[in-house]
Amino acid sequence: MADAIESLTSGPAHQARMAALETISRAAALLFANGQTTERTIAATERIGHALGLSVTLQPRWGELTVHVTDTPFSEVAAATPLGVNMDKVVATMTLIDRTCAGDLPADAVPAALTAVEARPAISALRFVLFAAIGAAALGVIFGALNPLSLLLIAASAAIGAALRRWLASLSGNPFVQPLCAAVVAGLVGGIAGIGATRLNLADGQRLIALCPCMILVPGPHILNGAIDLARARIAIGATRLAYAGLVVLMICAGLLLGLTAGGGSLSVDAVSAAVPLGADMLAAGCAVAAFGTFFAMPWRLLPLPIVVGMVAHAVRWALISLAGAHVAIGALAACLLVGLIMAPLADRLHLPFAGLGFSAVVSLMPGLFLFRAAGSLVALLSTGEHAPVELLQSTVINGTTAFLIVLAMAFGLILPRLLFERVLHRLAQRPAFAQQHRP
Repeated sequence: MADAIESLTSGPAHQARMAALETISRAAALLFANGQTTERTIAATERIGHALGLSVTLQPRWGELTVHVTDTPFSEVAAATPLGVNMDKVVATMTLIDRTCAGDLPADAVPAALTAVEARPAISALRFVLFAAIGAAALGVIFGALNPLSLLLIAASAAIGAALRRWLASLSGNPFVQPLCAAVVAGLVGGIAGIGATRLNLADGQRLIALCPCMILVPGPHILNGAIDLARARIAIGATRLAYAGLVVLMICAGLLLGLTAGGGSLSVDAVSAAVPLGADMLAAGCAVAAFGTFFAMPWRLLPLPIVVGMVAHAVRWALISLAGAHVAIGALAACLLVGLIMAPLADRLHLPFAGLGFSAVVSLMPGLFLFRAAGSLVALLSTGEHAPVELLQSTVINGTTAFLIVLAMAFGLILPRLLFERVLHRLAQRPAFAQQHRP
C-alpha cells in the first residue's frame, strides 16, 4: 500500500497532475467569485478538467472550493468567496475554457491566460460614480420623482455614495461597510432635503431622494443566485448566499435610517408614488439597466442587449399595472418571465453569468421602495410602543408583504425559464447527434 501511494505522489506524472489541478481550481475560483451560477461553475470546471486530462468534481462552499480528482486521493482547495459580480472576468474565463476544450489554447498556456484574466482591472472610478448617479436618477423617475431638483439631488447623493464606496474598498475588505456608509449618505441628504421640502417644492420627491440611492445598493444577483441554488437543493450554499444578501440589505436599512435621523428627516409611510408616462418609464428603465450592467462590468458590446430587453419588460409591467390594474407583484412576475425566457439561452451563448445578466435587466423592479418603507414603519412602531396607531402596523405589514411577494415573483419568473432551459438542454445533450455537434 505504501509503495502504491508513493508511486502516485512522485515523479513527473504527479507533478503534471497537481499543476493541472491547480489550474482547474483557479478557473473555478474565477467563475465562482465573480457571479457565475453554481451549476455553470461546476459544469465549466468539469469541462476544463477533462480538457487537461483529469476527471474532477467540484464541491463549492462559502469561502472555498474543493476540486477533487475522481477515484484518487488528490484534491485542491481554492479560496473563493462569491461577493462580487464581474461579467468581464466571467466572459473571459468561459472563453478561455472553450478555447482549451477545443484545443485552440495549449494546456501549458492556460495558467498565463488565467493570470491575465485575474489581473483585469475593475471599471474606472469615474465610470462607476457617473453610472451610479444615472442609475439612481433613473429609479427616481420610475418611482415618480419628476421634479428636476429632486432628480439632481438623487444623482448627487448616489455619486457621493459611489465615490465613498470606492474609497472604502481601498481601505477595508469588509463587504458591509460600503453599503452601510453609502446608505448613511443617502439618508443624510434625504433628511436635509426634507427640511426644505416645502420651500424647494420637493414634498413629492423628498422620500425618493433618500430611497433611490439606496436602491442601487440592493444585492440582487446574490439573491437570485441563492434562490437558484435553493431550487437545485444546494441548501448550504444557497442559504449562505441569501444570508449574505440579507445582511447587506440590513446594513442598507440601518444606514438609511441613521442618515435620516442625523439629517432630521423621516420616511413617509403613507406616500403614494406618482404615475409615470410609458415613454419616461421605458427610458428610465433603460438607463437603470445600463447603470447596473456597468456595475457588473459587462462588456460595452453586450450592454445593448439587456437594455432593450429591460425596456420591453418594463413596458409589459407598466401595461399590466397601469392599464389592467394588476398588482405590482403580478407585473413583476410577467416582466421577469419574459426576461428569463430571453436571457436563459443567451446567457450561456454569450458566456455571461445568468444572475448578473438577468438582474441587470429587471433591476428597476426590485421592491426597494416597499422594503425601506417597511423598515421605517417598523422603527416608528418600535419607538412609539403600545401607543402606536393601527395604521402604522398596517403599513409595516403591507409594505413588508408587498416587498416579499415582489422578490418571490421576480425570483420565480427568472429562475423557472432557466431551469426549464437547462432541463431541455440536458435532454438534448443525451441524444448522440446533438452531443456530437456540440462537443467542446
